[in-house]
Amino acid sequence: MTTASNRPIRIGVQIQPQHAEYADIRRAASEAENLGADIVFNWDHFYPLYGDPDGKHFECWTMLGAWAESTSRVEIGALVTCNSYRNPELLADMARTVDHISDGRLILGIGSGWFEKDYDQYGYEFGTAGGRLDDLAEALPRIEGRLGKLNPAPTRKIPTLIGGGGEKKTLRLVAKHADIWHGFGDPEIVERKVGILDQHCAAIDRDPAEIERSVGVKGTPDELGPRLRDLGVSLFTVDANGPDYDLDTLKSWIAWRDKQNG
Repeated sequence: MTTASNRPIRIGVQIQPQHAEYADIRRAASEAENLGADIVFNWDHFYPLYGDPDGKHFECWTMLGAWAESTSRVEIGALVTCNSYRNPELLADMARTVDHISDGRLILGIGSGWFEKDYDQYGYEFGTAGGRLDDLAEALPRIEGRLGKLNPAPTRKIPTLIGGGGEKKTLRLVAKHADIWHGFGDPEIVERKVGILDQHCAAIDRDPAEIERSVGVKGTPDELGPRLRDLGVSLFTVDANGPDYDLDTLKSWIAWRDKQNG
């Protein structure tokens, strides 16, 4: 029986698609795969999140289609797709297509969106945080429904990752729809979030062990790994920023994974 504590440790890396030429991004994704990463993520924004605000930047889902061809083993996905930017049925079809191109390696990461510049510059209504979460709640069943209608069907049940730590709405959506929850913060914050997630699961009679716990990590594996592992975290994701894409941190987490997994 799979439980939160006995899932094998997995290591992801977010190749941030900013401040770099696409050739550099592609090389970084391939190097991460060769090093042994389990998942290579990008993100769904239209402008850099830090550094030069008008620096080089590339679009998320076009890139995932390319990664589906340029990689062969790692899972790929967005950390995370902004629900506001695409019609839910279209997003489902895009996910199904990338799923097939990659031979079943896509993770459908999704969140409600937060980066106001993207909305303003691309003509989306920013609204309120609560309204965007309500939109996500309405979109998730539509995505699931469309995935069930597409021909050909996805190659597998595409894992849904929901990112965010909102305790009243986001974690309730995770309990209802997600295969993976992704959050941020130190172990004390993560402990609170997974406790609340467990409560939401109990309210709908879902086994919380069905949901993989994922955390973005900044520190060293020896410092953070055991503490987060004790909370049932099994997916640890580091980031790499362009144009250099230094993967030394990724290497250290992969080495720790290999030692822990035996």
